[in-house]
Amino acid sequence: MNRRQLLCGTAALAACREAIAADDPANSTWIHNATAAALSMQRRDWEQGILAQAFLETGDHDNMIRLTRSAIIQKMPDGRLAVVNSGGPTDPAMGGEAYWKAAQLTGDREIQDAVRAMLDFLLQKAPRGADGTLYHVFQASQVWSDGFNGAPPFFAAMGRYDEALAQIEGFRKRLWDPQKKLLSNIWDDGTQSFKRRDFWGTGQGWAAAGLARVIRSLPPARSLDRQRLGAFARDIIDGCLVFQRPDGLFHDVVDKPESFVEVNLAQMLAYAIYTGVSGGWLDRQYLAKANGMRQAARAKVDGYGFVHDVCGAPHFDRPGLSTEGQSFFLMMEAAGNRIA
Repeated sequence: MNRRQLLCGTAALAACREAIAADDPANSTWIHNATAAALSMQRRDWEQGILAQAFLETGDHDNMIRLTRSAIIQKMPDGRLAVVNSGGPTDPAMGGEAYWKAAQLTGDREIQDAVRAMLDFLLQKAPRGADGTLYHVFQASQVWSDGFNGAPPFFAAMGRYDEALAQIEGFRKRLWDPQKKLLSNIWDDGTQSFKRRDFWGTGQGWAAAGLARVIRSLPPARSLDRQRLGAFARDIIDGCLVFQRPDGLFHDVVDKPESFVEVNLAQMLAYAIYTGVSGGWLDRQYLAKANGMRQAARAKVDGYGFVHDVCGAPHFDRPGLSTEGQSFFLMMEAAGNRIA
């Protein structure tokens, strides 16, 4: 056992980070440890999906394919994948882009058919409003800010650009507060009122990340759509930055300092910023903010790779650990390394 392995297997976290910095200038140990921690966690449909997406982002195609194959084991007759202890209409789509990439890389007909079946479910069978906007749950006519990172990136990855843009517009018109430049969490079409008006931090992150993924999938001929979505993503980022804490992090409800401090929004925004700068739709002046968020998130990683104090599973009502927190750490690191 070498010095780094010994230190990382103990509680001597500060010494572990020192060893990583000295021995691993490419930062691969951050990704290795966070990957191992993520794979140890139990996962529901969106958690399986966003972790598969994280592996796509880091170039870890072997683990991406493994998660895709295991998602098919838990497929529903209607076409949804990885449905375990969850079962919302759009949450399984979190992994759609990665699952389709696995289908392309492997040439596996079973994977291809499963991904197309999930696409068909979203296009033909999933519950939606009169304007076609997909609902986030079966039992109510609700649109959630989480949805920006569900169906739209999957639709865009499958070449269904108009559908991706229509979903984004449906979410935006229900949830967006133009004065605050923030998204409320849950709108109910049935009652024509907010189920949760709060500007939930992780909800802002889901939206910024989802928009970044859709923009990346749009072809050059969609330049006007790229500009429009880029401006929307920039507005969300700017709206959050107004409430950023001196330590680089945010409160769970971004404009309510009495809510707990959490880490995942910082990771999500850093990912969106790095992706936006790489894609040319966000100015490089945002990099300083992203770098600060990245360092703040790294300070929360223990010697086993767990990112502490994210908005925590299973209820996401307190700081803790979560698969999505692990996933966005990986996505942030991968996106940041592409900038470097």
